[in-house]
Amino acid sequence: MKVTVVGAGNVGATCADVIAHKELANEVVLVDIKENFAEGKALDIWQTAPINMYDTRMTGSTNDYAKTANSDVVVITSGLPRKPGMSRDDLISTNAGIVKSVTENIIKHSPKAIIIIVSNPLDVMTYCAYLTAKVDSKRVFGMAGILDTARYRAFLAEALNCSPKDIQAVLMGGHGDTMVPLPRYTTVGGIPVTELISKEKLDAIIDRTKKGGGEIVNLLGTSAWYAPGAAAAQMVEAIVRDQKRIFPVCAMLNGEYGLKNIYLGVPVKLGKNGIEEIIELKLNKEEKEMLDASAKSVKEVMDVLDNMHVVVK
Repeated sequence: MKVTVVGAGNVGATCADVIAHKELANEVVLVDIKENFAEGKALDIWQTAPINMYDTRMTGSTNDYAKTANSDVVVITSGLPRKPGMSRDDLISTNAGIVKSVTENIIKHSPKAIIIIVSNPLDVMTYCAYLTAKVDSKRVFGMAGILDTARYRAFLAEALNCSPKDIQAVLMGGHGDTMVPLPRYTTVGGIPVTELISKEKLDAIIDRTKKGGGEIVNLLGTSAWYAPGAAAAQMVEAIVRDQKRIFPVCAMLNGEYGLKNIYLGVPVKLGKNGIEEIIELKLNKEEKEMLDASAKSVKEVMDVLDNMHVVVK
């Protein structure tokens, strides 16, 4: 089993580190455009193997995709953060060019790989990778929902003074302010969360979850990496171990939830073939309206990419 992580920054390196520690692959290849950066990160991670007792081999590469050949799973974290004065469209254009180039190189050397996108803006970058890869959409999807639900569950565990292990939750829709919380599907040890916490406190937690990424940026001056890296690694684990885990994932919808030709966060079953099933929940009127509003927002950004003609459809 071979896994490649493209982008050796904080998120990519954290993801590679977790994959190695869990021995999810025989080899993890870390790729970056910056000279010797991936090689240094890979060497540092490999030197923890005798301490943390694992056998996964680490390989670093400066833009040499030949080393990624025959990867089973590829995680793409490449892209620039939004800088002061940079418009949304500038960010989309810049990162779409990066994701397109990376995806082309990956498909060239690993045509059967399952591709997980972490690059931002998440929903539209996943769409960009799908258009570029020209493979079944079940093999190209994005990591957002696992991170969002992790934040939601962590905040709930604090509020309820309980173990986060006992909290199960589903969030849908776009990544960020348009995400769709589903308290009806949130449980603590099997107990509906609405029986354990007031609506006011739950609403506050949901609002904090929506702004979870921004909260960390305000504290650190940069975006999060431990939780996003671990979330991407959890998706890799579900695939390489064929776990059939039920996770919220940014997936291509083709009629599910009444939506077509859009990448949006929905619960799916993840296994060795990638997305093995898209699960359609029975949403009530309010939930469906929120999902439709989120879809509209995401589709507008996808249209921006289409109009740029960065990728030929």
